[in-house]
Amino acid sequence: MSKRIILVAAVARNGVIGNGSDIPWKIPGEQAEFKALTMGHVLVMGRTTYESIGRPLPGRTTIVLTRDRSWSADGVLVAHSFLDALGKAASYDGEVIVVGGAQVYAEALPLAAEQIISEVPLEPEGDVFYPDFDRNAWLETDREHFDGYERVWLERAANRL
Repeated sequence: MSKRIILVAAVARNGVIGNGSDIPWKIPGEQAEFKALTMGHVLVMGRTTYESIGRPLPGRTTIVLTRDRSWSADGVLVAHSFLDALGKAASYDGEVIVVGGAQVYAEALPLAAEQIISEVPLEPEGDVFYPDFDRNAWLETDREHFDGYERVWLERAANRL
């Protein structure tokens, strides 16, 4: 059985998700919500995202995507394609949660069953953007209001037929 793929991202009104390796906002409580969403699952992230975090996140299996065949880091699995990452994820408990960056989101989006997006009502400067997607292909199944953002659950409409 293949694992369910979920994209989790914080996205500004203008589509920005990052500025270089930084997130261009600080929202109290948003990271704690991220931790609750991802605990016990397999995280797939790009090397730049991993290096901006600086360590494997406790309680989660971390798979880092990189084109650099010599790259490694303690406590993480390394994959050289998204399909390679899915193969490595198959032997671990939990769903596959993609947490960035832009290239990894873009590669995972066609295979994703769900997106959980923290909509941030800002328009910060940035050079990293969440991929465009057809909103009509997704159904909003839940929305939670938090101080400084809204968390939206989207499920691929084809999954609901």
